[in-house]
Amino acid sequence: MSESKGVLQGFKEFLMRGNVIELAVAVVVGAAFTNIVNAVVKGIINPLVGALGSQNLDHYQSCLTATCATDPKTGAFTDGIYILWGSVLSAALTFLITAGVVYFLMILPINKWKERQAARKPGEEAPLGPTEIELLTEIRDALIAQRSGAMSVPSGTIGTQKTRE
Repeated sequence: MSESKGVLQGFKEFLMRGNVIELAVAVVVGAAFTNIVNAVVKGIINPLVGALGSQNLDHYQSCLTATCATDPKTGAFTDGIYILWGSVLSAALTFLITAGVVYFLMILPINKWKERQAARKPGEEAPLGPTEIELLTEIRDALIAQRSGAMSVPSGTIGTQKTRE
């Protein structure tokens, strides 16, 4: 019984990890977002492309052989080898639109928000440089060393001074 409890506990911990939950949210949002992207493609991109030709990009194709034929009633290919480059173009446009919208409407604002949140937090205490007193002490010690090398310093004067802290 304890082994099954351990397995169930491990499964629960796996499900509660941030990565699994984030992935599930991303899948749900992505699925919902597909409808928006499809509407943009059908409502804006295809009509713009349709101004140049057919609204349905799937109709753009090229024939590789000299004898290419399609059934006039159904539009099905009856003879020849076709490259359906319109379908590839449509898929590429859909991908670019999806990536652009996800980046500009989701990723960019979240990154800006994270930057603002990080700026509000007190910064991690980085190792600070020496304090003013420490610097003055070093300068004093350097001056003492210079003087003692150039001329003799009377004992009990500069060399024995202490800093105030």
